[in-house]
Amino acid sequence: MALQKMHLTVGDVARRSGLAVSAIHFYERKGLISADRTGGNQRRYGRDVLRRLALIRAAQEVGLPLSEVAGALSALPAGRTPTPEDWRRIATGWAEKLDARIRVLKRLRSDLDGCIGCGCLSMQRCQLVNPSDTLAKEGTGGVSLSR
Repeated sequence: MALQKMHLTVGDVARRSGLAVSAIHFYERKGLISADRTGGNQRRYGRDVLRRLALIRAAQEVGLPLSEVAGALSALPAGRTPTPEDWRRIATGWAEKLDARIRVLKRLRSDLDGCIGCGCLSMQRCQLVNPSDTLAKEGTGGVSLSR
């Protein structure tokens, strides 16, 4: 089969993934996806890149950093569409982190009323907005940066 029939152009990937071409290039520069090059130096992507892009989008939607996405994608075999077992392994690895994030968000939702309007970010009880506030012992309010 010719290279063009086996691979997708960046425009094809953009249309099928719903991402901008610039986003696809960005993910490629970050090493999250890869492309082959034609004799004319045009990018050609394997069909597996569509699944990888879907994973990247889902991970970003729930707030996972690209470094974690890169780690998960690096464990996948190159050049083939990941299997359901591959995805299950990734999802299991992320489940604990997502559960922790959900706990923090729930706590934020319930504690938010006490934080609105305060502005000091140094309240002793406010471990949600300003955890480990080492300057709290020096008092509330702004701290001069000219020390």
